[in-house]
Amino acid sequence: MQRRSFLKHAGLGAVASGAAVSVPAFAQDMPALSWRLASAFPSTLDLRIGAGEQFCKFVSESTGGKFNIRHFPDGEIVPAADLLEAVSTNKVECGHGSSRTYYKKSPAFCFDAAVPFGLTARQMNAWMSEGDGLRLTRELFKPEKIINFPLGNTGAQMGGWYAREIKRQGDLKDLKMQVSGLAADVLARLGVAPQPASQAPLAEAFEKEGLQAIAGAGAYDDAKLGLNKVAKYYYGPGWWLPGEQLSLYINDEAWNKLPKHYQSIVTAAAMAAHVSLTARYDARNPAALAQLAASGAQVRAFPRSILDVAFEATQQVYKDLGAKDPKFKAIHDSYMGFRDSEMPWFRMTDNAYGQYMAVALSGR
Repeated sequence: MQRRSFLKHAGLGAVASGAAVSVPAFAQDMPALSWRLASAFPSTLDLRIGAGEQFCKFVSESTGGKFNIRHFPDGEIVPAADLLEAVSTNKVECGHGSSRTYYKKSPAFCFDAAVPFGLTARQMNAWMSEGDGLRLTRELFKPEKIINFPLGNTGAQMGGWYAREIKRQGDLKDLKMQVSGLAADVLARLGVAPQPASQAPLAEAFEKEGLQAIAGAGAYDDAKLGLNKVAKYYYGPGWWLPGEQLSLYINDEAWNKLPKHYQSIVTAAAMAAHVSLTARYDARNPAALAQLAASGAQVRAFPRSILDVAFEATQQVYKDLGAKDPKFKAIHDSYMGFRDSEMPWFRMTDNAYGQYMAVALSGR
């Protein structure tokens, strides 16, 4: 693979770990290039936007400053909703976002990010690099004139903030919840009334617009956004986002013009930033959850009955989407087939270990 070859011969691994390295000899004869990267994330979400910044830093340092990619937060060039089109038309050479944002364009894009009852972060990495994930998602992006790369995974997320307790399916009936995409389709089948993102501040939306819940993400990001200030009950797990992969989008014409060494640097830099983001979330989410609980958040686990009906509703949504869209069905079948083949191993290892440790530590 290009990435492995480059890591072996150019030593980007040392760059990723923060070690000082000399400018690679090949960079002395490479052209000076300047790109722009438009992010789908605001500066508030420092870990997500930081992954893009880290990627740009790696590329610059490993080329001795000859290949510079300037990073722009959400809205400075284009809003997140228009990011894909901006890269497709070469308005910017590259972008960084979550492909589930483009659900309305094609539900199949969600498989490049996260889907209900889908793959965890580790399983997603395996499907993308060792399964058919990268090939299938690149086929999906090809008509958009985009080449995609994994660039960060948040790991496990929570299931949102609620103004009232959720004990049974009836508690979801007519619940006005800010949620979008595939999750909204599934939750609507459970009685939820999905709401678009409000232009008003969240506190005002809860008070004046009758909003009763918000999907949120993980503890660290939710605390950054102050979601604990608008709703009291914090439920998990985030069954619709078991591990959200973020992606680097590169315009194919811009990519094809890059020297091969630069392409290898971009590939390796994206991978380094990708792995780093999951580690950062795993290190910060536990402390953030504890702080949220200490400040009054009522942390709850969804009842098994809620997860069961959500799982069944999800299967019907997938069936309906697959019947309408052959591309969705093809990626779905590969993705879910890979998930099902992974589960016996994880059940006997990670899951069993985690369950035991939770009981063992609770008695201390």
